[in-house]
Amino acid sequence: MFRRREPVPFAFIAEADQFRSNVTPPPRERASAGQMVARWLIGLTVVAGIAGSLLVGMPALSQDQSPAKTQHSEASDGR
Repeated sequence: MFRRREPVPFAFIAEADQFRSNVTPPPRERASAGQMVARWLIGLTVVAGIAGSLLVGMPALSQDQSPAKTQHSEASDGR
């Protein structure tokens, strides 16, 4: 094994690259039915919000092909 070139003030830091743990973490707990329903409802609410904002915002983003009435200012009437 190689030694570090720079001085390290703590021995455990110098030996940290050699340490390997044999302790396995505990298995993850499964989500309960209530938690799964809550996650689905939150996801459904987010998707419905995005779809609703698209439905409401699309008319404002569309360009009219044939304007029914052209707008002009009163200053151009020659007053």
